[in-house]
Amino acid sequence: MEHARVKEILNRNKSGGNVVIKGWLKTARHSKGFSFLEVSDGSCFSGIQVVAGEGLDNYDTEIKKLLTGCAVSVSGELVDSPGQGQKYEIKAEKIAVVGLVDSDYPLQKKRHTYEFLRTIAHLRPRTNSFGAVFRVRNAASKAVHHFFQERGFVYLHSPIITASDCEGAGEMFKVTTLDLKAPPRDEAGKIDYKQDFFGREAHLTVSGQLEAEIAAMALSNVYTFGPTFRAENSNTSRHLAEFWMIEPEMAFCDIRGDMDLAESFLKYVLQSVLNDCPDDMQFFNDRIDNTVLATMESIIKTPFERITYTEAVDILLKSGKTFEYPVTWGCDLQSEHERYLTEDHIKRPVIVTDYPKTIKAFYMYLNDDDKTVRAMDVLVPKVGEIIGGSQREDRKDILLKRIGELNLNEKDYWWYIDLRRYGSVPHAGFGLGFERIVQFMTGMGNIRDVIPFPRVPGYAEF
Repeated sequence: MEHARVKEILNRNKSGGNVVIKGWLKTARHSKGFSFLEVSDGSCFSGIQVVAGEGLDNYDTEIKKLLTGCAVSVSGELVDSPGQGQKYEIKAEKIAVVGLVDSDYPLQKKRHTYEFLRTIAHLRPRTNSFGAVFRVRNAASKAVHHFFQERGFVYLHSPIITASDCEGAGEMFKVTTLDLKAPPRDEAGKIDYKQDFFGREAHLTVSGQLEAEIAAMALSNVYTFGPTFRAENSNTSRHLAEFWMIEPEMAFCDIRGDMDLAESFLKYVLQSVLNDCPDDMQFFNDRIDNTVLATMESIIKTPFERITYTEAVDILLKSGKTFEYPVTWGCDLQSEHERYLTEDHIKRPVIVTDYPKTIKAFYMYLNDDDKTVRAMDVLVPKVGEIIGGSQREDRKDILLKRIGELNLNEKDYWWYIDLRRYGSVPHAGFGLGFERIVQFMTGMGNIRDVIPFPRVPGYAEF
């Protein structure tokens, strides 16, 4: 008899019949003549209670010695549970011990700090919090693909190793096979990357956007969803060195179409997670942040406001509020500014457009005023910016001018410039850091707790 998942059993309309489950003990209570075992297989937030009586062959030799964390296989009858808060339980007819735990098993029935759990990332998925986080992460991943696939987008696998710095920030991890103790040098005494594996400097990607633009020029609508890397020495609750990015790119699309897609996308993912993980989301609302459900429902139901950067600055200057970072036209909006706009002033999600060109990337479409670009940031309560995007510069002469203004090497972008020579069209896209939206949905305070194995400065364990 094949084993069933706990989620499927708990969703049955009625009890009855024999079932087989396999999982790990969340709790084990032994009393005279009976043992009460809560078994979880990770398929849902709840475990299922197994009642084992002393009549079982291995009751005294094995079952009475079971501890939290042990792995078991249980077969028995599914019956209605007399206990409060549980629909069914299993009256055990056979329990096989699959894996025992040593006495120093660190996950006991008590609250552990997230800092401690990061040190045992190989075990933390077994806790309520992290089991819920990873099921929500899975549901959100599924929703991302469904959203784009339902709209005819093509999933593009962009390269992880690249020679282009999409953001022009220079905070990239180098990829090399050179001997770091004695690297080859050229006549000028500089490291000779011509002798490296790729014959030039290479890095881990910070974005798949530029490659997505290549594909969009042939396939119209594409999206990437993969790992990206930033060698930014930021030890904060909002930064990771390795994270996942979602980046759609649409040909024959302007900034308005970009904003429409971003709003629809965000609503779709949030609604999908609420549909797929109601128990997990209720846990986050009850135990982590009691506003997550109301905030998500509000975003799903509320049309997003749209304002320009200039209007946003005027609102902030007239607010009478003293910000840690002073506001002037031309400054990059900080999280405190973004949250004031969406939480206090507009009181709903807002998309800010037309930012100064001096604070945005070279590839963004230059407006006629020669001061602003067709960039857009989606701001939501509690976080501020959650999506950033733009209409791309599709005019070759303007693109070359911007590359020159920012002192970028034109040769590094020869193929990107070629796209503007061969059938260029207006196109647009955006980027969403996947961990950022998972953190937003779960209310988890640290972004290191919404990715299975965080990579941060000074730490790459597991």
